[in-house]
Amino acid sequence: MADRLIVKGAREHNLRGVDLDLPRDSLIVFTGLSGSGKSSLAFDTIFAEGQRRYVESLSAYARQFLGQMDKPDVDFIEGLSPAVSIDQKSTNRNPRSTVGTITEVYDYLRLLYARAGTPHCPVCGERIARQTPQQIVDQVLAMEEGIRFLVLAPVVRTRKGEFADLFDKLNAQGYSRVRVDGVVHSLADPPKLKKQEKHDIEVVVDRLTVKVAAKQRLTDSVETALNLADGIVVLEFPDDRDEHDHPREQRFSEKLACPNGHPLAVDDLEPRSFSFNSPYGACPECVGLGIRKEVDPDLVVPDPERTLAEGAVAPWSAGHTAEYFTRMMAGLGEELGFDVDTPWRKLPAKARKAILEGSDHQVHVRYRNRYGRTRSYYADFEGVLAFLQRKMEQTESEQMKERYEGFMRDIPCPVCEGTRLKPEILAVSLAAGDRGAKSIAEVCELSISDCADFLNALTLGPREQAIAGQVLKEIQSRLGFLLDVGLEYLSLSRAAATLSGGEAQRIRLATQIGSGLVGVLYVLDEPSIGLHQRDNRRLIETLTRLRALGNTLIVVEHDEDTIAHADWIVDIGPGAGEHGGQIVHSGTYQELLANENSITGAYLSGRESIATPTHRRVADRKRQLTVVGAREHNLRDIDVSFPLGVLTSVTGVSGSGKSTLVNDILAAVLANRLNGARQVPGRHTRVNGIDQLDKLVRVDQSPIGRTPRSNPATYTGVFDKIRTLFAATTEAKVRGYQPGRFSFNVKGGRCEACTGDGTIKIEMNFLPDVYVPCEVCQGARYNRETLEVHYKGKTISEVLDMSIEEACEFFEPISGIHRYLRTLVDVGLGYVRLGQPAPTLSGGEAQRVKLASELQKRSTGRTIYILDEPTTGLHFDDIRKLLSVINGLVDKGNTVIVIEHNLDVIKTADWIVDMGPEGGAEGGTVVAEGTPEDVAAVPESYTGKFLAEVVGRSTVPAAKPRAGRRRKVSA
Repeated sequence: MADRLIVKGAREHNLRGVDLDLPRDSLIVFTGLSGSGKSSLAFDTIFAEGQRRYVESLSAYARQFLGQMDKPDVDFIEGLSPAVSIDQKSTNRNPRSTVGTITEVYDYLRLLYARAGTPHCPVCGERIARQTPQQIVDQVLAMEEGIRFLVLAPVVRTRKGEFADLFDKLNAQGYSRVRVDGVVHSLADPPKLKKQEKHDIEVVVDRLTVKVAAKQRLTDSVETALNLADGIVVLEFPDDRDEHDHPREQRFSEKLACPNGHPLAVDDLEPRSFSFNSPYGACPECVGLGIRKEVDPDLVVPDPERTLAEGAVAPWSAGHTAEYFTRMMAGLGEELGFDVDTPWRKLPAKARKAILEGSDHQVHVRYRNRYGRTRSYYADFEGVLAFLQRKMEQTESEQMKERYEGFMRDIPCPVCEGTRLKPEILAVSLAAGDRGAKSIAEVCELSISDCADFLNALTLGPREQAIAGQVLKEIQSRLGFLLDVGLEYLSLSRAAATLSGGEAQRIRLATQIGSGLVGVLYVLDEPSIGLHQRDNRRLIETLTRLRALGNTLIVVEHDEDTIAHADWIVDIGPGAGEHGGQIVHSGTYQELLANENSITGAYLSGRESIATPTHRRVADRKRQLTVVGAREHNLRDIDVSFPLGVLTSVTGVSGSGKSTLVNDILAAVLANRLNGARQVPGRHTRVNGIDQLDKLVRVDQSPIGRTPRSNPATYTGVFDKIRTLFAATTEAKVRGYQPGRFSFNVKGGRCEACTGDGTIKIEMNFLPDVYVPCEVCQGARYNRETLEVHYKGKTISEVLDMSIEEACEFFEPISGIHRYLRTLVDVGLGYVRLGQPAPTLSGGEAQRVKLASELQKRSTGRTIYILDEPTTGLHFDDIRKLLSVINGLVDKGNTVIVIEHNLDVIKTADWIVDMGPEGGAEGGTVVAEGTPEDVAAVPESYTGKFLAEVVGRSTVPAAKPRAGRRRKVSA
């Protein structure tokens, strides 16, 4: 039985005692309707048990440091391997994480540059050489005679400890003073240092003055310091101080120094020297983040049509200080010849400059106090930009810091220009023939495909080749895996927080292949998300390669190609929620196609399909939204139009610029103009046509809440209406209960024993925490008195436990509640419980809850909806329902823009904007636009080639639709 994975009696969530027999070392696809139980079986049962068994095989000491998994509700699992989960929810949001760090490529690059890189002086560019003690002495004697200085030997650099023994040892050796953390102390009375803090300690070797007569003493002192501090000596000049009143220092190294005498601080190059997460390599200005916050005038004055009196200057328009700042601006106006009732746009340029940047002399402020008396005074006019910067630096309140940051945008650090590293480290390079020499930061800025080409072309001498050969092999191997999963357009410096869920998942997939593990069970959640059909083949080859290593892969997937290439397919259904949780099919692809009971098989075999529309809405060129001069990231200064009143699909290969165009530019501008947001849009010239819209609705896949107290009922607002309904019952009125009584989040009606959670957590130390039903309320969340109030025989707790479909029928007579619930059913969420905790919802489910929340609002016919891959996690049948809902929105006169790879959605769109032609630097233009039939006829369009197969039209040369105007890229 070692070649089989056997599951018996799986009952997690909606699973109905599932029995399953799967082949090991195979590519297995779990498919079925959304909510049918795929994730419950794959992740919450099989992965959870594999992980739990592995962790329990470790010692009790090790287990207390690891996240423990609950034992799933299953009778028996045999043939289970250690399990690794690769999902889309755990994207790293740390600003210090990049593609290079999470794939470990950057670790190997640091090693490569430390061992084979050539250091140069960041000032003159000369190659850095080692300095002898005599050269150091000559440089000191070349200074102006009479300058006083200390000769210091740095013996401890940023290390934790008390160092009492070191002080005793130095005292015994005859030294009398040390400098600790910048302060000189006598060794007769050394400082008491905190053990858990990092310290810098330098021995004061000598105190000297620059003069030729002291050459021998200086030489002896320098040699002593070099011996004491392992080749480094620091000179402190107490009479020469910087702007912070710190004495100037000059560092010399016996190991590396500039031949032209430029002062620099480079010790021997180590891998940590190239880390922006270490003080040895990080830029001191931005501490390795590569960015700093700067006040943005566009965010300070969001609406130029407003006057100063109406609050045109946003930071000075609210709160008790608004009147004070309006007086100040009125005083400035008297001096510069403007008044506060003039719109910002019409103010003279010198007036706008003075308000933003400040005035160099005092302004005369006049005002009437509450008694009607005129008062006046003179005051400095700081300017709103300097005011915000100062307040940001001074405040200790997180709330105020968040407010001030709302007027700022991230700009590249002016010192390191966004590279995160010290100038000395950026001056270390590797040469690659005619490709030139590049620093580690420049290599990380290249696309992954260009990075691989550069490293292949490196020109290394025999010594460097011997040192770096193995390191290069590891780097090329990892870059190759990233190329295999379709991520050639990313750069190693790309921040992890900016990756989509699909990109992050494929990066982790590539990392796992690079680890070379054998005999592991991998459980993946829709790895094809965000991937164009063109790149699907490479992803499937990557999965089969992982299987060929001797691993078992369970992939939760709806993609037709992936299902067709699987060794074994498990179709779970037949419906969703309570109507699912059973095995409809377990076998090969051909057997699935022939299975009459499988809705998946029906769509794959062609018995069911999503029809291509016979008539499309006609795009009106007079009613369109146009982004002019889009040039953020890889967009090439393009103009793109989106027709209003139709369904538009934005397509293109991964990295072609879809999200940058739609999310970073268009959606941000619309949010600011229509919804009063303060977002920073990507670089562009302008957006035309906004006056034809009155509201923006964005629907993405971020969670609807991060705590179990958030659920579909609370998010959509229907719970407020249900609580009001319960408060209106006779029993509630007799008892004087208000709607708040029926909330499990506040005191009064909730069970206080479990504070409304329904469960009690029992900590088990090195075993998993156990959650048991609350003994007082038995999991109902409410106290006994609240549960005595019934509506149509149901308590508030029983209503929350209903499926949305069941609740929709229950509340049918109450139109205000029924309308909310009907929209949730319409988007395919009838199987979800009304009170289901938000963290248990998938990304696709969360997106549909948001969509339903917007759908139940009254349509104005002038709303624009922007959806980012709405088909994520959806089965073919769910997509059909979603398209029906989306088309319903458009039929009411609204505009819908979707970013999508799914051909079923693309073929039903009225208009397509296809980006490309490739990803990254090779993308950023509009390859084709028009109806699906128009795009299918454009041979340059990858989307068109796949579209031609489904719209019944072959790809033939034809008149190319008007593409976004391409112009020279401008900054």
